[in-house]
Amino acid sequence: MTTRRIFLRNSALAMVGAGTAPLWLQSALYAADAPSPRKRVLVAIFQRGAADGLNIVVPHAEERYYAMRPTIAVPRPGTAPREDAAIDLDGFFGLHPALAPLKPFWDDGHLAIVHAAGSPDPTRSHFDAQDFMESGTPGLKATGDGWMNRALPHEDGRVSPVRAVSLGATLPRSMRGANPAVAVQNLSDFQVRNAAASGAFEALYSDSKDPLLHATGRETFEAVALLQSIQKQRYEPAAGANYPKGRFGDCLRQIAQLIKADVGVEMAFADIGGWDHHVNEVGARASQGQLANRLTDFGQALAAFWLDLGDRMRDVALVTMSEFGRTAAENGDRGTDHGHANCMFVIGGGVRGGKVYGKWPGLEREQLYEARDLSLTTDFRDVLGELVTGQSGNQDLSKVFPGYAPKPRNLLA
Repeated sequence: MTTRRIFLRNSALAMVGAGTAPLWLQSALYAADAPSPRKRVLVAIFQRGAADGLNIVVPHAEERYYAMRPTIAVPRPGTAPREDAAIDLDGFFGLHPALAPLKPFWDDGHLAIVHAAGSPDPTRSHFDAQDFMESGTPGLKATGDGWMNRALPHEDGRVSPVRAVSLGATLPRSMRGANPAVAVQNLSDFQVRNAAASGAFEALYSDSKDPLLHATGRETFEAVALLQSIQKQRYEPAAGANYPKGRFGDCLRQIAQLIKADVGVEMAFADIGGWDHHVNEVGARASQGQLANRLTDFGQALAAFWLDLGDRMRDVALVTMSEFGRTAAENGDRGTDHGHANCMFVIGGGVRGGKVYGKWPGLEREQLYEARDLSLTTDFRDVLGELVTGQSGNQDLSKVFPGYAPKPRNLLA
């Protein structure tokens, strides 16, 4: 029943987003609820493709890093022009130069980094690793729902139809489950148009013998009405925030718009692909090439999101993750291959930032995972578990991450 309900709800919303909704949906478009109370929000960003954590947060004081990456390592601070050298954080680690827009958040104590973090499962399959991380159950393929859906706390009474929202064409694995969640490709395109073929859908959802269809229809109407009401309001990012052009910047801009609209968003999700750099990861200089280009977009979008939300970031925690890291050593094509541990960012007004969390395992051969990859010292569920408790108030992490007891890292103030 739960699976059928999820299927019906998502199908209905997809139908609306495609502009083939039945005529009777129009009556719901002007019934949006009054603004919801200001809520804490957890935003999850998935870097699909296995980002290279060692070139994102550079262990520039580690000699082995430079020995293993003779042509693609990011230069130490002060040993190259500023635009090509790592941005020192604490004397040991540094940010990739393309992430310069994030340095002020570090300096102000609002950016925390967790290094040598990730999933303990040994797979190097993109599909399996993403599935395990989004389900929150590494190694278990039978889990039917996602960690974000399970993390939504039980609410008595009416809840916002957009309490969990993903920017994208389909609902991500993280958000699938029994609790209502909405996938929106683009707020400006989310509209209802008359369609000749809508009669079949109208008959389906008006079937008085099926209460499940009625419940699905109600959730759909409410989400559509709320999103339509937001769409009618022209949105201009605050404080001169300049989101980069492209899908990821658009996603973060729309998440910011939803948060500021006070429509009851509690969790939001977006992803950004293009991190699988087996060949020519770095150009002639560290500021050039595939990784630098991807990080430029990534860093500028995150910085614009912070600036746009302003004091609302007191209520928001944003976390980034990728399915696994890359090999510690470069390959023969000036790239890196599928690895193990990675780094995670946590950004927010209530974050204890300005610190790299997690035990650094080292890069000597005997310290590497299977003698080739960065070893894992922090389970990603430790990070997510603390954020779930701090942002949503959900204390029952045994249901969010079954079979695992997250260990808090004191990331939140």
